[in-house]
Amino acid sequence: MANAYKEEFKGAIKKPLSMIIDFVTGNRAPNIGAESNRQEVERFLVNEKGFPKENIEVDVNIEFVVGGEPYSSQIDLVVGVAGKRFMAIKCAAGSLGSREREILAASRLLDSYQIPFSVVSDGKTAIVLDTVDGKKSGEGLNAIPSINEAKAIINSIALHPLPEERIERERLIFRTYDTMNINVRRNVQLNKKERG
Repeated sequence: MANAYKEEFKGAIKKPLSMIIDFVTGNRAPNIGAESNRQEVERFLVNEKGFPKENIEVDVNIEFVVGGEPYSSQIDLVVGVAGKRFMAIKCAAGSLGSREREILAASRLLDSYQIPFSVVSDGKTAIVLDTVDGKKSGEGLNAIPSINEAKAIINSIALHPLPEERIERERLIFRTYDTMNINVRRNVQLNKKERG
């Protein structure tokens, strides 16, 4: 299904893209979809919440086999603390509530343990979720833990893997939501590679 989706949009971008400099990486990025929202989130994490840029991973690859087919995608931002991934973030341009399930699945699948917090943000507000139970733990940008709060939390909780019997279901959920992400940077990169 993912390959068919990519084929459908192969070469779909015809006009030149405006580029911006990613706040965390310093790399050029096409300013499409929720990219400007992501830049706001990155600045907030560094300037307001105290995370060093080196603690923030951008466009983190996630790969797995689902329904017997390989699937690969990316997670917008993953924030680490004390050598552990602490929070995965989906940067959205539209309704935040409609992206909660996607980031929860990503946080449950990305590592050998469930990343403790899942966040959806448009750069102006946020929904913060406890990954293990899926419940909302806060709303608004201030609900995102600071680096000091993150250190205290990561040192006080046990990190649990996703139970084996739930893995395939979470993979299906992530793929279903992720295939709706049309106007994203990885599709532009794919098109550039395919055009040579």
